[in-house]
Amino acid sequence: MTGLELERAWRGREPGLLGRKHACAVLCPFVETAEGLHLLFEVRAPSLRRQGGEVCFPGGRMEPGETPEQCALRETMEELSIPAEHIRLLGRSDYLCQPGKFSLQPIPALVDGAGLRAMRPSPAEVAETFTVPLSFFQETPPEVFVYTLEPKIPPDFPYGAVNASPDYRWEAGEAEVPIWRWEGRAIWGLTGRIVKNLLETLGSVPL
Repeated sequence: MTGLELERAWRGREPGLLGRKHACAVLCPFVETAEGLHLLFEVRAPSLRRQGGEVCFPGGRMEPGETPEQCALRETMEELSIPAEHIRLLGRSDYLCQPGKFSLQPIPALVDGAGLRAMRPSPAEVAETFTVPLSFFQETPPEVFVYTLEPKIPPDFPYGAVNASPDYRWEAGEAEVPIWRWEGRAIWGLTGRIVKNLLETLGSVPL
């Protein structure tokens, strides 16, 4: 292999997340009401294999060649039947990653009144929808729980071959779980982390 071939391998390449198996995107829909801005949420259908009954934003796995924005709009149409022409994309929020699994790109957006009236949740994916005033999140600190991410090393790991001792200090970590409770529902997990980040971003914006 030549130096020119090496250069071609990286020229114009869009960086990805090392170890990622797939990429996902969600729409974070703000809606304007007479009482001010609200965030729109879904409750996943209880029949779904993963996270049935949990609160989330519309979204899912990106298809080959799809941008996060295209994915978020497509998934919102599939899950809620809100047409893209009634959604104004506002940018990209900070993304999340589950090491060795997936990345998740939140896309803040504003859904107009016609889009909200057109909403028809898919019964196969969505049990119900609801909105929460943005002011509630701004005025109500979440409950925050922290759990430890512990490395589990195989018993046959070849410490000698990598010149390390069996008491090698593997890196551990921590993850925050913010929880808001709203009218009998819990907004938590990845969705809670996204909401927390949206609020942090809006902290410097007068509302």
